[in-house]
Amino acid sequence: MSIRQTAKVRRGAAAAVAAVLALTLAGCGMGDDEKPKGKGNTPVAQTQGAESQKPAPTSTSTAPVEVIATSNGPEGIVLLINSAVRDPGGFLTVNGQIKNNSSRPFGQTPPWRGAEKNASPGSIAGATVVDRAGKKRYYVLRDTEGRCLCSTDIFSIGAGKSVSITAQFPAPPANTTEVDFGLPTFATVTIKISG
Repeated sequence: MSIRQTAKVRRGAAAAVAAVLALTLAGCGMGDDEKPKGKGNTPVAQTQGAESQKPAPTSTSTAPVEVIATSNGPEGIVLLINSAVRDPGGFLTVNGQIKNNSSRPFGQTPPWRGAEKNASPGSIAGATVVDRAGKKRYYVLRDTEGRCLCSTDIFSIGAGKSVSITAQFPAPPANTTEVDFGLPTFATVTIKISG
């Protein structure tokens, strides 16, 4: 085969591959109006976030996030609670942030992870909620492998930085509207339940 014939064959094969790829991409693509939606036009992936063990990435929105409770901790660390939502499945999901207001990095303290040893390193599994009216304390839920349903891999918080946290608990009775949230090294704070 001559060089000219080889070049023609290669160009023909490349054109065929490009045509197949273009057709495949055109057939698989969906416009923004055709994407599946969950409740209230929220993308389905976002409605499933409560079931995930990992916290959602930090939001890039410039809108201020509501803070329903604040607690000071050691070395300039501040706990900010943003929400406590009763989920239909019988769970109470608490979301917030831990912010380092100091000028030095802060390393996680072992009490944050509670009695856990290796199942959820760098976690906030030591968090609790207390229903004072019902005289019950609730601990962070665990999956079937013993990992907490809470934020993990929090080993260090840079100076002036914050990390998002989430923890899931069994929901207290429907008539309970407030609980005390506690995380070791922080003062206990009272938070209102929504949902």
